[in-house]
Amino acid sequence: MFQNHITVKNRHKKFIKTVCETEVVYGLKNKKGYVTSSSVHYEDENGDPVGMICFWAEKARAKSCINDGWKKYKVEEIPLSDFMENWCVGMENDGLLIGTQFDQNLFGHEVEPLDLILELTSELKSMEKDLNFKKFNGIDDLEKQVKEVME
Repeated sequence: MFQNHITVKNRHKKFIKTVCETEVVYGLKNKKGYVTSSSVHYEDENGDPVGMICFWAEKARAKSCINDGWKKYKVEEIPLSDFMENWCVGMENDGLLIGTQFDQNLFGHEVEPLDLILELTSELKSMEKDLNFKKFNGIDDLEKQVKEVME
């Protein structure tokens, strides 16, 4: 079990690095929306698993998860700036988690959306990259506002 935890954590770190390099995130989408799962680590106030939407850094990894219950989904490309300012913020508002780099067995990393924004802004800064947002004046502004909300 511990080995799985290390593997999942390492895949999440690779997710952060890769999406910051490529500025693209991948999801699986059908007519009804994006693929969802339930948290194995987090529960809501009623003791039910928190809902989660899964994302990948590589198109091939996302595609490899199109099986069983996710057969009717297609890989969808999302620009990183859109993912950060719309998806992450929206999912935080909706009380959802983000799953990263899930595999065919549905093992993946679960993260709070605002925590993921901070991980991404930190990596982007280390790469000396900025993104163009519609609602924020660059990654510093997004990071500052996220930190204010989290206080």
